[in-house]
Amino acid sequence: MPAPALVLGMIKRRAALKLAGAAFSAMVLCCVMALCGAIALVAFGAQSSTAACITVDPGGSGQALTITVPDRAPTTLSQSQVTVAQAYIAVGRARSVPDKGIVIALMMALQESNMQMLANSSVSESLQYPHDGVGSDHDSVGSAQQRPSAGWGSIAELMQPAYDAEAFYGGPQGPNHGSPRGLLDIQGWDQMDRGAAAQAVQGSAFPERYAQWQTEAESILKALGSSTVPADCTANSSGTSQPTIPADLSQLRRAITAYAQEGVGGAYVWGGTAFKAWDCSGYVQWVYDKAGIQLPRTEQWTAVTPTSNPQPGDVVVQNPDGPNHWGHVGIYAGNGMMYSALNPAVGTLLHPVAWNSGSAYFRMVP
Repeated sequence: MPAPALVLGMIKRRAALKLAGAAFSAMVLCCVMALCGAIALVAFGAQSSTAACITVDPGGSGQALTITVPDRAPTTLSQSQVTVAQAYIAVGRARSVPDKGIVIALMMALQESNMQMLANSSVSESLQYPHDGVGSDHDSVGSAQQRPSAGWGSIAELMQPAYDAEAFYGGPQGPNHGSPRGLLDIQGWDQMDRGAAAQAVQGSAFPERYAQWQTEAESILKALGSSTVPADCTANSSGTSQPTIPADLSQLRRAITAYAQEGVGGAYVWGGTAFKAWDCSGYVQWVYDKAGIQLPRTEQWTAVTPTSNPQPGDVVVQNPDGPNHWGHVGIYAGNGMMYSALNPAVGTLLHPVAWNSGSAYFRMVP
């Protein structure tokens, strides 16, 4: 990009982290929480160790992800930063981008925006969309600080992290069809230095700055790209308890929650609708269809009625990405829990509603 990063560092915090358990020869896995509230892996390799766990961000942004790497202070990502990082990882996985390419994308997002969704004070339309901060670099917007005027996409598109990832990766499935070039459009990108590869896409006036984020990017991918979920830094127990089903819950609602439970363990497949090979809306559509209710393939909130008093079986929408539009959908389970096909890292599971932001509820069932 033509200007330096708007934010030059991630929030660093010195903390006395004491992780439970002893080092195994290959890997130690901890379970409790996943994406958007935070997902991580405790892993030990032959030459280095990386650990991650969930904390509460004292800055008031809710759940945060703390990652430790050898010989460095812990790095803490806010919930919004985790959301952006997971978008790059999820799109990369769905597009079969090698880990090196995903690391390059994360390095880029760290340098360009501190892995945040940034509006632009000179682009008034961008302020209408959910954002974590406001910059002023030409007409650059979003997590990759791409410019609508340069052909990267519309403002509405660039204010969505998943689109930012699609545009950065590019390739045959990319939205820009090679103009501007994404990473996969650059011949020999996988043989290039990681920082140089990021620069080949971004064209920054400060090409040397991408390389400084390689260690953090690799650690984030290890934490958020795992198929397992981490421990709460302060938790004493693992696992997720099943919510209590109200005694007076209707049989139809019971059927919806039963089918939702049947789907737990399914894989997250971008655009998928097959049993246990679906994305979030494909999963919701399958559950309701099994219960005898037809919902649209996407934007399912358009077929249901808003409610402020959700019951098990209602639709939950999260991660608002525009007026009356959301980026994630699931099924309310009760007691602040929901079922959803969360992301490619953890698939379909029961998890707290609080893991994602901007939740709203919709009801079709009486």
